[in-house]
Amino acid sequence: MVTRKTATGHAVPRKASVPGPSRLQRDLAERLLMLFRSTGMPPGHRLTELALARQLNVSRTPVRGALAHLARLGIVESAEGKGFVLLRMPEGDSASQPELDDTADNKLIIAVARDRLNRQLPDQVSEADLMRHYGVSRQIVLRALATLLEAGIVARKPGYGWSFEALPHDLDAREESYRFRLLIEPSGLLEPGFRLDPIWAAQMREKHERALVEPWTETASIAFFAMNAGFHEGLALASGNRFIHLAVVQQTRLRRFSNYDWTYGIERVRVNCRQHLEILDRVEAGDMDVASLLMRRHITQSSLLRR
Repeated sequence: MVTRKTATGHAVPRKASVPGPSRLQRDLAERLLMLFRSTGMPPGHRLTELALARQLNVSRTPVRGALAHLARLGIVESAEGKGFVLLRMPEGDSASQPELDDTADNKLIIAVARDRLNRQLPDQVSEADLMRHYGVSRQIVLRALATLLEAGIVARKPGYGWSFEALPHDLDAREESYRFRLLIEPSGLLEPGFRLDPIWAAQMREKHERALVEPWTETASIAFFAMNAGFHEGLALASGNRFIHLAVVQQTRLRRFSNYDWTYGIERVRVNCRQHLEILDRVEAGDMDVASLLMRRHITQSSLLRR
């Protein structure tokens, strides 16, 4: 046990510092709250990492971290080795908290994304390789790798080192992805079981309106992608069709890395935000046919962007 000495020289236990949640865990915690609300989950409902990971199409590791974050907020509690139990459904965005100072981590993640997309990093790397290549400390490298591991972008090699997951980033794969999204996302808005979560809608509107006025920084692309992905995944979840939701979540995973290295400028960010808000306006008004057409236009215009 770590101890400290008092002024009289007596040793007393030192309170261990608990690391805060990563950005991915914070984003995932918000997605879990949205899932709980959209499915009408009552207090006392038992939650398991495996079931939630399957519903959100992510690995169990970030789900575990997100549930631990919600437990610290008093929203869920551990059920003694049998998962978690939902305690209460918060009225607002209770998973949010002041942003952590992760600028150095985000800069490294963006640099790694850019170099991988430009084929300037090999398929396998070590922590020492990244430290030398980018001139950063081991702590920053480890935190960045932990984020990439949670996102399914890297994997630990047996024994030593890290390997990048093989994700399709070529032009053909990109165009196939957009054509697939055009088949899925506009249709999701027309599903008979579509039900919008008003709390999620209000939170998403506030995030987009804030993004329209905030200055663009070097590391803003990571937060922007999280907001953008949350918008598309949230509407897919609201469709009430689990297969549409799973498909959209999978597409988010495939395009996460390429979108970290945002090369389209602040004006394209604002266009995205305005188009998202326009879609949200129509959904909240119940004009689902118009919302579906606007979603089709939005995805089509995004598919025309080139680096």
